Amino acid sequence: MRSLFFILFCFLVVVIAKGQSVCDAKIEGKISDYHSKTPLGNATIEVLDKSITVYSDTQGSFEITNLCPGTYDLAISHPECSDTMISVRLDTYKNLTIKLEHHLEELSEVDVVGKVAKTTNSAQELALRQQTLEEYSSGTLADALATINGVSTLNTGATIVKPIIHGLSGSRILILNNGVRMQDMEWGDEHAPNVDINSVDRIAVIKGAAALQYGGDAIGGVIVMKPQLLAAKDTLFGQTMFTGMTNGQGGNANTEITKVFKNGLFLKAQGSYKQLGDQEAPDYVLSNTGMNEIAGTLHLGKKEFTWGWDAQYSYYEAEIGILRASHIGNVDDLIRSINSGSPNVINSFTYDIQNPKQQVTHHLAKGSFYKRFEGLGKLNLQYDFQQNNRLEFDVRRGGRGDRAALDLQLTTHSLLADFVYDAPKRFSGHFGMMGRYQNNFANPDTGVRRLIPDYDKYDLGVFAIGEYELSDTWKADGGLRYDFTQIDAKKFYRSSRWEERGYDSEFEDLVIDNLGTQLLVNPVLDYHNFSASTGVRYQPTNERSFRLNYSLSQRAPNPAELFSDGLHHSAARIELGDLRIGNETSHKLSASYQHDFKKGGFLVEPYINRIQDFILLEPTGVEFSIRGAFPVWAYRQTNASLIGLDASGYYTYSNHLTSNHQFSIVKGRDSGLDIPLVNMPSARMENQLTYSQPKWNNFELSLRSEYVFRQNEFPENIMVFSPQQQEEVLLEVNTPPDAYHVMGLNARAVFELHKKLKLTTSLTINNALNTTYREYLNRQRFFADDLGRNIILQLKLNY
Repeated sequence: MRSLFFILFCFLVVVIAKGQSVCDAKIEGKISDYHSKTPLGNATIEVLDKSITVYSDTQGSFEITNLCPGTYDLAISHPECSDTMISVRLDTYKNLTIKLEHHLEELSEVDVVGKVAKTTNSAQELALRQQTLEEYSSGTLADALATINGVSTLNTGATIVKPIIHGLSGSRILILNNGVRMQDMEWGDEHAPNVDINSVDRIAVIKGAAALQYGGDAIGGVIVMKPQLLAAKDTLFGQTMFTGMTNGQGGNANTEITKVFKNGLFLKAQGSYKQLGDQEAPDYVLSNTGMNEIAGTLHLGKKEFTWGWDAQYSYYEAEIGILRASHIGNVDDLIRSINSGSPNVINSFTYDIQNPKQQVTHHLAKGSFYKRFEGLGKLNLQYDFQQNNRLEFDVRRGGRGDRAALDLQLTTHSLLADFVYDAPKRFSGHFGMMGRYQNNFANPDTGVRRLIPDYDKYDLGVFAIGEYELSDTWKADGGLRYDFTQIDAKKFYRSSRWEERGYDSEFEDLVIDNLGTQLLVNPVLDYHNFSASTGVRYQPTNERSFRLNYSLSQRAPNPAELFSDGLHHSAARIELGDLRIGNETSHKLSASYQHDFKKGGFLVEPYINRIQDFILLEPTGVEFSIRGAFPVWAYRQTNASLIGLDASGYYTYSNHLTSNHQFSIVKGRDSGLDIPLVNMPSARMENQLTYSQPKWNNFELSLRSEYVFRQNEFPENIMVFSPQQQEEVLLEVNTPPDAYHVMGLNARAVFELHKKLKLTTSLTINNALNTTYREYLNRQRFFADDLGRNIILQLKLNY
């Protein structure tokens, strides 16, 4: 602890020593409409990298004070105009005249840097600050999203992390990466999103299925990731960021460079590399939990107000170790591991990644074009291609460890077209269609029965969305969507499994070849899904707003829910799908009320989600194989209800001291059996106290506290037979761990080294007290404790 406090002390001394310059410069200005020249009140002016935001008054005037001399980038937005960004060189005083393009639709395309503008008027929607994205540059997308209230994570160790929104994850959450819906086998609990968080600058979370233009099956929500907003001026800029961390003894390097021309042409290149060794719990090494990750993006295009195009290619590759102690050899080892809670494998620290592990590569290519028609609207066309290859390596005997036990390649082609009609002042309409073809190839040369079969999948979707401004204080939106899905699969079943699940009498017509001990079947399954959304927003003042939204959403089952049949090596369990599984239908009602006062404010977001034919995966027993004994998890359908509340607030004690508070809770219940749903997030409470001093090089110091309650509602545990004890033994696979409390610290400062050279430094300490705990939604809680203290030092150079 002495070294820790010494590092922090040195950091503070440097910051204070550098922060003695006087900052009394000022920017004033007026914002007006480009066409009518009328003043624009309630426009937002954000000073990027300064955490300073002001608003224009009814005359369009604004003022920004207490600035140091230098160059500033201002992002300006207005609810009814396209956003813009300008660069200002400030000595002591600057007066600006800013004109915005009055165009409502542009709100959904170009947003203020560091956040994403509202995609819907009535849905619950929150965005991440750019500073938060930078803090998690060495982490995962889901870790960053978890800072948003109502979003939690489903973990397989520390490096495989999936987002959970209002208790739902996997195929119920849609991830949109610069307009492209990610297709990366999201059905697996241990299949993390294959995206590099460093490749985007703006991320928003829409809690629920209200954003119908993206898909009707997003029962949990939509994650919208967008690149940086670029000003149409001749400029060349970039940034390089280095992050080092003590837990895992590794880090991350990211660099990007952007060239923009005055005519709207731009080119951006970005790349990152991450390496971590074995990570550590407070008392021992978590053996085989290292990772290597490399990613890059090339983005170019031309954007004008009337037309434009862009093309993008991105590459992602990761090798991820799976905790060695999570793979066991027999049922008694399984009972001992889960019930005792101590890892049975603890080795010395290493950067080597052994089996079990994952290797994932993802290619994404996209081309799009838009054309605006005066007095009518805007046409958008897009094609995208994705290829995802997943290899999972098991601990195998006989020198077969270098052969993947699971080898899947998913190839997806998508074509989208939509038109935004926004000529009327108070009404806008959005219409579109989507076609998608997907092929999954399961390599048979693995020596292991294929978990997921070969299949072709066809999707067709059409949607219509409208938004109407009822008055200055009331807005309404609504929409409809239809999706058709067909899955054409070919799969081998063991004859015993086919009969065990009763398929021999119900699906006899699917058999196309009988090989004695196994059958080849060809299910061709069609699904028709209808989705709808409607809601209102009431905003009588800038300080108060109320939203109410109802969403109907239908989702077709994914291939894992239908066809899983065997050992999922990366998950260390046997998974069984069911051909009888059909659509699930969600009815979600959500509301939010936000009220800001002079020194503080709060946001309350209750919701209720009734899901008919909810598809869940739950433990049912233990099954023996040549490989050993593994828990069996099976899919089934039931009716379910999820009721929850997200609440947050902030208070400003002075110009330098603020606090932020968050609380979220969700209760999930199997209505059919009247039992709790498995794997529902625990209630959690987060508090943060921040001291800021702009005169000290924009110095910030934050103390974080997170308290996670014990999950007291969970299904009963299961009984398994122990060969060693020769009796039935209780396997506590569903019992949640105890509540826990962890503390964190973050310090940050910005140094202007040169006219166009800026250094941002930050020091973060996670789990500062080195608390021993286990997270209920970490699948490796059965075998080991969660991460111990982690000290993270980050240097970012803007040029």
